[in-house]
Amino acid sequence: MADLLSKIVAHKRQEVAERRRAEPLDELKRRALDAPKPRNFFKAVTQPKGELRVIAEIKRASPSAGVIREEFDPVLIAMAYHDNGAAAISCLTDQKYFQGSFDDLRRVRQAVPLPLLQKDFIVEPYQIYEARANGADAVLLISECLGEAKLLDLLILATELKLTTLLEVHDVDNLLKVRPHIGFPHPSYALLGINNRDLKTMTTDVGHTLRLVDLVENLDTLVSESGITTPEDVTRLRLAGVHRILVGEHLMRQPDVGEALRRLMGRG
Repeated sequence: MADLLSKIVAHKRQEVAERRRAEPLDELKRRALDAPKPRNFFKAVTQPKGELRVIAEIKRASPSAGVIREEFDPVLIAMAYHDNGAAAISCLTDQKYFQGSFDDLRRVRQAVPLPLLQKDFIVEPYQIYEARANGADAVLLISECLGEAKLLDLLILATELKLTTLLEVHDVDNLLKVRPHIGFPHPSYALLGINNRDLKTMTTDVGHTLRLVDLVENLDTLVSESGITTPEDVTRLRLAGVHRILVGEHLMRQPDVGEALRRLMGRG
């Protein structure tokens, strides 16, 4: 793993251990099982086939860019996304590196009917229960952060809790590693994400998805993530059969996030 990713994962393990001392797993499990039924993130992102589906992201900051948006109200941003064509919303909950929180996630869930992806660095089963207890409908699993055995355990647990998984990869080796597990244990709960951001250099290139697309067996569940900033980027991806995208930083930098989303989708 890149040095930054290693630091993030190490801190996340410490953070989870502290939260587990504050709320033991058995108590968290009860909260998770009492939470409302998850919304169908998988269906929202994959249907109708062949149509552009955007997962619009809410994040205030990132390790590579620092603070992205000074005036930050996750509820107003979520409402703008909902009103302007987003299929689903991604919400950062990592506090140290992205200035997100579970409170952001809960407030967004109350404000809009769109299904929500909790965006964080998940390394322990405890975090899957946290996601469910705090209103997430989907979770991100980053292949570069997880060994194969742990990845499978987390996929099974997320599915048992009726959560969609977005299984993210960047490099070819990780794509080949996870490819047999896309759709495990149930096809209607798993999406594959290709991150266009190189975690070693933190640079983005939409062409990265295009270079890997021939290695993906089912384009209907493929999401291209990061670095998508123009309608031309979207067109390039769609011509290659990629109709699902996750966009965050570009939208967060625009004064009117709703108008920016419409323009990116070719509707503005």
